[in-house]
Amino acid sequence: MFTYSELLTAQQVERTHQASLQILAEVGLLVRNQKARQIFARHGCQVDEETHLVRFPPHVVEEFRQMLPPKFIFRGRDEKFDKVLPDDSPVIVTASSAPNIIDPITGQERRSTSEDIARIAYLINELPGYDVFSISTLAEDAPDGYFTLARLYPALKNCLKPVRSTATDLDDAQKVLQLGALIAGDEKTYFQRPFITHHFCPVVSPLTMDVASTELTIFFAEKGLPVYPSIVPNGGLTSPMTMSGTLVQGNAEFLAAAVLMQMVKPQTPLIYSTLPTIADMRTGAYASGGVECGMLHMAFAQMARFYGVPCGGYIGLSNAKINDAQSGFETGISSTAALLGGANMLNMGGLLDALKAFDYAKAVIDDEIAQMLKRIRRGMEFSEENLALDVIAEVKPGGTFMTHKHTVKWMRKVALMPRIADRDPREVWEKRGAPDAYHKAKQRAAEILANPTPPLFPPEIESRIRAAFPQMVRGDVTPLGG
Repeated sequence: MFTYSELLTAQQVERTHQASLQILAEVGLLVRNQKARQIFARHGCQVDEETHLVRFPPHVVEEFRQMLPPKFIFRGRDEKFDKVLPDDSPVIVTASSAPNIIDPITGQERRSTSEDIARIAYLINELPGYDVFSISTLAEDAPDGYFTLARLYPALKNCLKPVRSTATDLDDAQKVLQLGALIAGDEKTYFQRPFITHHFCPVVSPLTMDVASTELTIFFAEKGLPVYPSIVPNGGLTSPMTMSGTLVQGNAEFLAAAVLMQMVKPQTPLIYSTLPTIADMRTGAYASGGVECGMLHMAFAQMARFYGVPCGGYIGLSNAKINDAQSGFETGISSTAALLGGANMLNMGGLLDALKAFDYAKAVIDDEIAQMLKRIRRGMEFSEENLALDVIAEVKPGGTFMTHKHTVKWMRKVALMPRIADRDPREVWEKRGAPDAYHKAKQRAAEILANPTPPLFPPEIESRIRAAFPQMVRGDVTPLGG
């Protein structure tokens, strides 16, 4: 059984919970969305319609947090890719919504397009470490009215794994559901197996519930479709400078969003999802690669276990601009900390410069990190056969285990065999041209994208989509540089 590391004592967890209840009851939440205020008022919250402040009596929070389900399901278009939190932990999700991409040919940063998204979706479909594709970039070439569809269509067309998406408003959300129904065959079939997971940030730190994201969270919860919120406090800027202060405020913000979803529809599944950071106050920089981000994820994971809900978020990010040592150690340290702390879902993979730019090589490197994290989570197989006392006795002092049948049996099961990390002697490595991790990862991405399979949509689905959305982007995978 995997045992989690804990930053907080049981008393500190309880104090965090009580402090969060105090914030919600005494300070309250600025709720800009009228429908949300009405829902809160109907269920016993104190709503001031002049200031839009909502205060939550502790007994109301306690009543509705008892309804939080213990599991959340990501569904793929192919059910073999379904992932259940926390059972299938760690579930690795790509980081998302970068405006830019590092061009794989020129190496220069530029705006991303729908063609890039098609390639990235196919790459994520083929890399074994990733479980869910949260659409990595925006699409600069999106036609008017297609901001979300120009991202979602290439993703679904080229990835059978679960896809996570957003929407801009209710009209946009209806188009997303229409696209899902066209792919599934009809709306009823889609609702029976919704393969698009929706994600929003309804609470903007500090303690403010916005209009559009809140409206959309309510919309999808009402329909019983998979949706979850993320909480994003930034210590020193949008939350207290201290980590415990950021934890308490972020926890209060999560409880507010979670209570709203349960008021809309009891037993609505969700994830305690966060992106907590501590700002670099020398410049005010957004320090998503800071070690404090990993530490805060450990603390939030403890709070999630206290509430009995799955957890995770944007973990393993980096402020590095290129695939250098900083990129590696920031991603590795914070993601390992969060995994050991009990995070069930890690939004990592492919993004540099604090979520601003996607890089193919970074995605491949992060896939290898993801496989390492999964190996840690699998733990040590501890049995009499694994102890191998009889094997040790057979080999005897001074012998070798290399040719023993026990070694042959277990050598492919025990150790992860990396493709990017180099383990050859220096002279062998030099004869191969002394490739570094970045160039090996870039080559691996090019190999995967050189011969893509045909699009995952049959012609009849493609025709239905084109008829409904005549300006839809192509969404096809083209070779790098093609």
